[in-house]
Parts: sequence; structure tokens; C-alpha cells
Amino acid sequence: MTSEITVSIFMLTFNQENLVAQAIEGVLKQKTNFKFQLVIGDDGSTDDTIKICKAYQEKFGDVIKLITRDKNIGLIANFIETAKYLTGKYVAICDGDDYWTDYYKLQKQVDFLDRNDDYSITFGKCYRLDSKGKLSTKITNFDKTTFDFSDLVMTNFIPSVTVLFRNSARLRNLPSWFSNLPYGDWPVYLYTLNMNSKIFFLDEYLAVYRVEIGESFKLRKKLSNTFKTDIYILENLSKDCDFEKSYGYFKKAIVKKKKSLILAYNREQDYIKGFQEFSKLLFINKDLKFLKLYFYSLIKTFNV
Repeated sequence: MTSEITVSIFMLTFNQENLVAQAIEGVLKQKTNFKFQLVIGDDGSTDDTIKICKAYQEKFGDVIKLITRDKNIGLIANFIETAKYLTGKYVAICDGDDYWTDYYKLQKQVDFLDRNDDYSITFGKCYRLDSKGKLSTKITNFDKTTFDFSDLVMTNFIPSVTVLFRNSARLRNLPSWFSNLPYGDWPVYLYTLNMNSKIFFLDEYLAVYRVEIGESFKLRKKLSNTFKTDIYILENLSKDCDFEKSYGYFKKAIVKKKKSLILAYNREQDYIKGFQEFSKLLFINKDLKFLKLYFYSLIKTFNV
């Protein structure tokens, strides 16, 4: 890819007038020895979000590219359309309700990927900020700093606000099934990786992620919806010719997600759907340990 822009920062906004300035400022304060561009895709905001973004664009026109829409087209459609403007060697993500706290975030991550051709993605830790303004440092404890496709296909452990990954033409030409998703970061990371590529975990706090807002939070409020979405993503990726050699990993991940979906249905007392999925899974995967776990989950919900 030929571009004088080293990093394209991918920012989606919608009705975030009280938050978006902080997100933009965190990008503009980055200390780098390379050129970066902030690409903002606004999804037809009806508050002052666009007005704020335009004010920054007028002041920092050499850094900020603003894409606006006449009407709201939805999060994932905005994701797909805005991704077409990402031309940098690398891509970073910062949604309009999150913000970066480490002003050397981009420099550290670019330096690492520039030095290590066998890595395609790097990410770090983030603070979590709830709706009451309370900061938390809760994060999954990793016992290693290097991961690969076989790890990421099982679950998405990358906070998008901390990520930097190598850009590719695939990001600007996403498949049609993407339009049915509530988010797009995890499958994009999987497209970015290949069997010989790795992920590096930078054990530092880089950003703040706001919880209890946004589409992903709405999805997680009902756990079964999360697992159904994950299964949909994995099943579609497994059919893609780019992953022809990875089918075994997808098969293992799909079975794991289906087991989680069944247990989620039981916790939500949707026993019919849980039994239907259990019957289908038992036919192809006769796992005695899961059989016991399934009945235990039923008994536990009945006793609540």
C-alpha cells in the first residue's frame, strides 16, 4: 500500500456531543514522528456532534477527514462505508465515546510493528469508565504477550480502543454479510491475521473505554444474543476462501460458542431454545462432560 499516511485512525460518531471532543483531543495530542490522519464517520447525528467535528476539521484540516451522512444508516453500515477511507499503512480505532490517555500510544505501537514483520496486530490495556464516572482497571490477566489466530478465533480479547493493526484492501471491501452485524472489529482482526501472523499485547494502559453505552453494551445485556452473533461471524468466516486452511480452528470455536449459547438460554430460562440447540450439538459432538454441565445448568435455574 502506498500512502504517506502511516496511521489512519478510525472514529465512528453518532449523537456524542458531550464526548466526541475528548475523543478527538486524545488523537490530536499524539506525539509521533510520522503522519497520521483521523477519519471520522458520523452517522447523521441530530445533536451538535457534527458541529463540533466540523470545528476541529476547520482547525486541523490537514489531520482530520470528516464524512457526514444526511440520515442515520446504522452503526455497521457506517463502519463499512467509513472503512473505505482508511488509507494508512496501519489502522487504529477510537470510537467517539472513548479516548486515548497515552500520548505515545501510536508511536509505541508503530515502532513495534515496524520492527516485527511477523506481527500484524498490537493492543494494550484500557481503563473502564462507567455511567457514574467511576474508573476501573479491571482487565483479563494474560499469562503471555504473544497470541495468534488460534487464540483470537476462540474469543475477542482485544479492546478496540487500544488496537493498532496492519491495513489491507480487505478492510475497504468487506463481504455483504457484514451488514447484518452489530459490530465489525473482531472479524476485521481475524481477516488481518493469517496462519503465520501474530498479535502482541503491550502491557500498558493506553486508553479509556466507556461501558454501559453503545451497541455492544445493548447486545451484551442478553448473553444469548452475544453468542448468536459470534457463531454467525465464525460460520461466515469459515466459508471464506481466505480461511481455507483454518477450518479446524473455526469448527472448534463454533462448538465452544454453541455450548455457551445453550447455557445462556438456560440461564435466561429459554429452555426450549436451549434444548433445541443442545439436541443439534449432541448429534455432532457427543461430549459427556458437557452433557452433565447442561443438566446441571437446568437444575440450577430451577432451584433459583
